[in-house]
Amino acid sequence: MLGDLRVNRIGFGAMRLPQRGAAFAPGAIPGHRDQAITVLRTAVELGVNHIDTAGFYFSSLRSANELINTALAPYPDDLVIATKVGPRRDPSGDWLPQATPAQLRGQVEENLRQLGCDCLDLVNLRLSGLDSIAEHFGALAELRDAGLIRHLGVSNARPEHLAQAQQIAPVVCVQNSYGLGHRPRQDQLLRACGEQGVAFVPFFAIAGAGREAGPSGAEPGEVLAVAREHQATPAQVRLAWALHRGPHVLVIPGTGDLGHLAGNIAAGALRLTPGDLARLDAFHQDQQ
Repeated sequence: MLGDLRVNRIGFGAMRLPQRGAAFAPGAIPGHRDQAITVLRTAVELGVNHIDTAGFYFSSLRSANELINTALAPYPDDLVIATKVGPRRDPSGDWLPQATPAQLRGQVEENLRQLGCDCLDLVNLRLSGLDSIAEHFGALAELRDAGLIRHLGVSNARPEHLAQAQQIAPVVCVQNSYGLGHRPRQDQLLRACGEQGVAFVPFFAIAGAGREAGPSGAEPGEVLAVAREHQATPAQVRLAWALHRGPHVLVIPGTGDLGHLAGNIAAGALRLTPGDLARLDAFHQDQQ
């Protein structure tokens, strides 16, 4: 659940659609438009009803929001589109200072325009270098009260950020970088979200420390062994492990490849054994 919105636990992240290769890389080559549209439509056909995007996901010719609008509008009734505000890029793609509280309304309105919506299902406040988020989250809460946003979340957040936000308005999700062997210190926050009825949405659940560039380096033996036993890919094992962390965990793997898309969604059917989980959990904790 994302507030009162029920979604399937494997969603889709749109970050990679506007360009080829690593997202946000200097001089990134724009992605193939028709292929991106096909991937989005296929994702929905395969059961995805939770898509994660942002206004700052764009290349010189493509924006994720415009691709989503073109591919999927008019949107299915059960489709939930989550976006993020806070980070900013200029038209050339260079990063700008994080938006001020007063600038967040413009970002929300731009997402509404690009997606062709009257109200955004979910807006995550993406944090960078903020100790107190009261002013920023308060500005979004006002837009929620005005009917421009249905639900609010926080991204790249620490436990104290979640507590601050909850004092202002309901928080339906925490979206943080997390995965098998990647930031195990997030385990406590993940558990706390489950106890509070807040969805935990890890990004880079496959890429881990590779982040926007994708998986890097050889897979550890623990992951390869479990993958062999289940005739699965390492990426599927990583997604399945994340889903096994709790029923409140949602994953949003992104890809521009139809084969990878099908494989990611199939990971939802992968049932890891207690032995598998013990082996993978031990590896995860060793990365502290």
